[in-house]
Amino acid sequence: MQRRVIFDNKLLPYLLLAPQVAVTLVFFIWPAAQAIWQSVHIQDAFGLRSEFVWFENFEVILRDPNYIETLKTTAIFSVSVTVLSLGVALLLAVLADSKIKGARAYKTLLIWPYALAPAVAAVLWMFIFNPEIGSLGQLLNRLGLDWDYRLNGTQAMIMVILAASWKQVAYNFIFFLAGLQAIPRSVMEAASIDGAGPVRRFWTITFPLLSPTTFFLLVVDMVYAFFETFGTIHALTHGGPGKSTETLIFRVYQDGVVNNDLGASSAQSVILMVIVIALTAVQFRFVERKVHYA
Repeated sequence: MQRRVIFDNKLLPYLLLAPQVAVTLVFFIWPAAQAIWQSVHIQDAFGLRSEFVWFENFEVILRDPNYIETLKTTAIFSVSVTVLSLGVALLLAVLADSKIKGARAYKTLLIWPYALAPAVAAVLWMFIFNPEIGSLGQLLNRLGLDWDYRLNGTQAMIMVILAASWKQVAYNFIFFLAGLQAIPRSVMEAASIDGAGPVRRFWTITFPLLSPTTFFLLVVDMVYAFFETFGTIHALTHGGPGKSTETLIFRVYQDGVVNNDLGASSAQSVILMVIVIALTAVQFRFVERKVHYA
């Protein structure tokens, strides 16, 4: 017989849901609606009135070659951050799950970076790789490598990818470690008795059982790379040099806050929202098919 929870007060469920609904409306639905409304308007220089222009803002943006380059930069940056943060986190989680001396301290130290704000993480990397005062930056120049991420676009992209990935590795590590510890030891022992080596056990047993966790982190990391890396890029490179590290979210800020072009900025935010929704839908449609839920 299945037991059901019955509320004597019919108003109580709605009261319990009200805070979360209010937060969603105020901080998610209302800003999204405002962005859509502003994306089809052009404001005057003083922000006193606006003119309805249909999809003119979108047409101007999509015809801009610089915006297409920003799309390419965002694609390279997002894929690199997602793959690097997932791969390194999985490797560290596998090592931490094994029986090693000082495993508890090792796990704690790996989790710490997640507590840092993206801008703070970027500043730490800046002090390390600065060509003038950074220890590794000076070392690279002494070794003959002309290292200056402030002038070299490729080096700047490498810097923001490493800083953003390092920040996200800690988050991925927590989930991968929890997933590894949830795998029954008896399954691994049985495979070991059957003669399966560590590498074969990982690819045939461990990784398939981790597929739900991997899929979840894939979606989270992609959203993180698109939206939450603004602080890293702003603190480290300001989108430069020469817009080489300017991503979609940074361009939204640049056009909306710096250039005060709310119409173009809102149109870009709508395009960014559509891209992320489409990518998430594709992941759920095709990638989830390969996920094995225990």
